[in-house]
Amino acid sequence: MGIRIIREDGDEVLRKKCKPVKEMTERLSQLIDDMFDTMYEANGVGLAAPQVGVLRRIVVIDVMDGNPLALVNPEIVESDGEQIGPEGCLSLPGLQGEVARPAHVIVKALDRNMNPITVEGEELLARALCHEIDHLDGVLYKDLAIDGLYKVEPVNPDDDEYYDDEDYDEDQED
Repeated sequence: MGIRIIREDGDEVLRKKCKPVKEMTERLSQLIDDMFDTMYEANGVGLAAPQVGVLRRIVVIDVMDGNPLALVNPEIVESDGEQIGPEGCLSLPGLQGEVARPAHVIVKALDRNMNPITVEGEELLARALCHEIDHLDGVLYKDLAIDGLYKVEPVNPDDDEYYDDEDYDEDQED
């Protein structure tokens, strides 16, 4: 299938609780592949199945640490510390909000082959794990935003302002 349509805020599927996966089927395996494709196409770091209209407990995450994750039936079993920082969501394009999350989490899940795994995350990975697992229970980050949401402009690498003048030399030869 490839790229799927990302459901946006207001779509009732985003507010529903997802069902656990009992067995990995060819269709669910394809869903995981499609979720990665969709997430990368949209420049995201995580995507949950309900965001593409499927009410199953599956998330994909890639915080560009060389370890992309596909998690089936993920559950946070331990968390500690606190971090407050900006979050965005592919289902709420152009918006961000400050959200308090644990600084460290341990998640138990199944991998795409239905083998038990444990994932330990800190900082961005901890935030992404919490954010995506919330989606599986119909919770959006805007529900947790400290002072509401604010608009953000997407970064356009073609804009002159994208480059820091000190780091960019037009005369530099490659």
